[in-house]
Amino acid sequence: MFQLLRMNSPLIGQYAPDFELPGVDGAIHHLARYLERHRAIVVVFLCNHCPYVKLYLDRLKQLQSELRSQKAMLIGINPNDEKQFPEDAYEKMQTFAADHQFNFLYLRDMNQDVAQSFKAEKTPHVFLLDQKGIVRYAGAIDDNAQDSTAVKVPYLKNAIAALLNEDAIAPVSTNPVGCSIKWRA
Repeated sequence: MFQLLRMNSPLIGQYAPDFELPGVDGAIHHLARYLERHRAIVVVFLCNHCPYVKLYLDRLKQLQSELRSQKAMLIGINPNDEKQFPEDAYEKMQTFAADHQFNFLYLRDMNQDVAQSFKAEKTPHVFLLDQKGIVRYAGAIDDNAQDSTAVKVPYLKNAIAALLNEDAIAPVSTNPVGCSIKWRA
């Protein structure tokens, strides 16, 4: 699958919006606290019902497993309107995360403020932040949502490796592939 490259996401090189959101674990999670302890953070907008998210779940869990030893982490955020998609309600998120054995945080953006601040468009849509909270990459996870064995360019993994090695990231943004975020009417 060919992945169109963007010139730049509007947030590249800027500070990511801070957030404080409830997680499926019942705790409140604050981005600033994780930035204090991690060299890189991947924020990925997800939801329960999107077939693209389901295609990427195993890849995201594998990525989180790899990131732990590198003082980096993944944070999933569900911004979808639960009135349009009841499957994306907080209680269903808890079940979804347990059923799929998430090894990363899964947070609820009930007011959709965080997704709007990040200018997120799709599920999944990823944003790689450095330790200062600056967005260094935004867009797709890789170039083949349908088939993990056919991935030729793992955009996110390459961006993380470059960031952790203090190398230039290229490309800095790609078009996210997935379902549109379900904004409140």
